[in-house]
Amino acid sequence: MSLFFQHERLSRYDSTGESATDKPLGRTSSYTRREARLASLNKQEQDSTAKDYKKMYAEALQENERLKSRLQDSKQELVKIRSQLEKVAQRQDRISERSTVLETEKREKKVLEKRVTDMEEEIKQAPTLRFRCGYQP
Repeated sequence: MSLFFQHERLSRYDSTGESATDKPLGRTSSYTRREARLASLNKQEQDSTAKDYKKMYAEALQENERLKSRLQDSKQELVKIRSQLEKVAQRQDRISERSTVLETEKREKKVLEKRVTDMEEEIKQAPTLRFRCGYQP
């Protein structure tokens, strides 16, 4: 049986003692296998990169939708706040208008009070005027 193994071992080598894989044909074959393996790894890398891009794209879309939703919420809140601000401004205008009206009414009241006081003074002086004119009631 040892003869069989020896024969098998010898058949792997040529007459120079080099193995069949060391011959140019064998080297070409190993290079081809290596290149095929590298190409396979590159393809796997490309596939994983493509998957990464797809994943990144999906995440970007999801982020965009989330940001759009937040933007819409912010716009609605802004409209609400502007409405509240407008109401406050209208109240303030009414208060200032009332204030202006009150000031005008106060001035008119003072003017009327002065007229009343002046007329009372005239009435007090009127009896003396009547007697001077010769009018007697």
